[in-house]
Amino acid sequence: MNCIIIDDEEMARAIIEQFTLQNNNLTLDVQFSDAIQAIKYLNQHHVDLIFLDIHMPTFSGFDLIQTLKDPPKIILTSSDRNFAIEAFEYDCIVDYLVKPITKERFDKAVNKAIQFKTPPTISKTEDSKEAKKDSENDLYVNIDRRLIKIDIPTIYLIEAKGDYILIKTSGKNYTVHSTLKKIEVKLPDDLFLKIHRSYIINIKKIIDIEDNSVLIEKDVIPVSRSNRPELMKRLNLL
Repeated sequence: MNCIIIDDEEMARAIIEQFTLQNNNLTLDVQFSDAIQAIKYLNQHHVDLIFLDIHMPTFSGFDLIQTLKDPPKIILTSSDRNFAIEAFEYDCIVDYLVKPITKERFDKAVNKAIQFKTPPTISKTEDSKEAKKDSENDLYVNIDRRLIKIDIPTIYLIEAKGDYILIKTSGKNYTVHSTLKKIEVKLPDDLFLKIHRSYIINIKKIIDIEDNSVLIEKDVIPVSRSNRPELMKRLNLL
């Protein structure tokens, strides 16, 4: 099994790394001290097993699990026994190792991971429908090394500002290091439309349209000539 280590303590990572190298059933791919960087890696790479610390600054092990749509097998590590009951509420968690970890206990957890059968999943069709439904409701943005969840339907305007974008919602605004092109593919087509090279709007939030501009909340946004026909097509005109 290929595995990764996620733990903010250097000594803990070193011990687990040593144990993995001594276990013929494991191949260590990489290790992380930061949960956010680990999530980015997991979004792009297949992993069979994660050794995951519970207590990490700004983003706990449980927070990380909840961000993964299809988490691999996970062995939790912690110096605190009090989270054992909560840990096994997650189907992906195989075992719970209390620090300091011994080689014997480590190997026992790995054997459990080898024999562990993941719960039956829904069909690919149902899974894709569920994933699409989730993507239409939730968006996670990286702000100050934290993943902030935004309810997509509350977004009414996204504005390009150099290397950043400003996401405006009915409750709060967020400045994110990204581009309009990158976020555009994450938004449901039935709600959002790019009306200008610098603006994406939620067409359900439009209050008024006059000439080549739209009023959304208190913002007046220009509509480019090339995007105006598509905007008019999307509106339910009388």
